[in-house]
Amino acid sequence: MTNTESTSGRTDVVQLLTAQHDEIKNLFRSVGDGSGEARREPFECLVRLLAVHETAEEEVVYPALRTAGAGAVADARIAEETEAKRILADLEKIGPTGDNFLVTFEQLRSAVLAHAENEEREVFPVLRSDDLAGQLEAMGSAVKAAEAIAPTHPHPHVPGTATANLVAGPMAAVVDRVRDVVRYHTS
Repeated sequence: MTNTESTSGRTDVVQLLTAQHDEIKNLFRSVGDGSGEARREPFECLVRLLAVHETAEEEVVYPALRTAGAGAVADARIAEETEAKRILADLEKIGPTGDNFLVTFEQLRSAVLAHAENEEREVFPVLRSDDLAGQLEAMGSAVKAAEAIAPTHPHPHVPGTATANLVAGPMAAVVDRVRDVVRYHTS
């Protein structure tokens, strides 16, 4: 049993997202501590994790917040994610060996870590509230399912809503996954 699974074997969404936040922080450290080509693998892992994590939150977590009357909290977190996606897309174009990588990387790190702190402070208490507490395991399963089919790269032009992700996400995910396979086999 992993540390994000309950005794029933199902995953609590808050525990899952907290574990992912920790993994994201570790990847930021790995990329920041590396240099040149040594940054590539942890950076690619970071890009993928951020892309699927944010998509799943947009599809599962933020609609639940709206249902619980915390739409303003959801809107604020989506705005943060939209900015982070834009920076991440720029950073992907620069590449881990490119000029200005470190400057842009620090902008991304700052934005993402602030976003994670805001989620832990504002979103997680709403998820644990009486309105949603009984749904945490089902939401954890839904997040895992959403991540399994989510795009693996940022798409800042796609609005951060469940509807937009459901409409544009599947095609973006197919394109991303084909691109990942091609990139893996040609590098």
